[in-house]
Amino acid sequence: MTTTDLTATTFEATLRASDILLVDFWASWCGPCRMFAPVYEQASANHPDIVFGKVDTEAEQQLAAQAGITSIPTLMAFREGVLVFAQAGALPAPALEQLIGQVRALDMDEVRAHAATHETAS
Repeated sequence: MTTTDLTATTFEATLRASDILLVDFWASWCGPCRMFAPVYEQASANHPDIVFGKVDTEAEQQLAAQAGITSIPTLMAFREGVLVFAQAGALPAPALEQLIGQVRALDMDEVRAHAATHETAS
């Protein structure tokens, strides 16, 4: 599987339709983004059951702003529509594989219960 270009019009639908969605926020002028791209592409080939999205922050400035992107590349991981990871910086292949394993292993009932506890405390 290859990566999917996400836009403001396709982001929400892709998020709702995906059990696991990884999103790479990038720009063509960004050196670290270009270095991370082949690592991300290879991971998408290794994990065809996961949706690997890419958001071009130049073309999708409003979407990047809504996501709170202040530095690129930024990688976000969603599981069952819940943001479970967000970090700026290019990950090496082993770290990306480790992240994918951690996202797969999450107990989403526990994640939602934890999130509900924090919402009521706020």
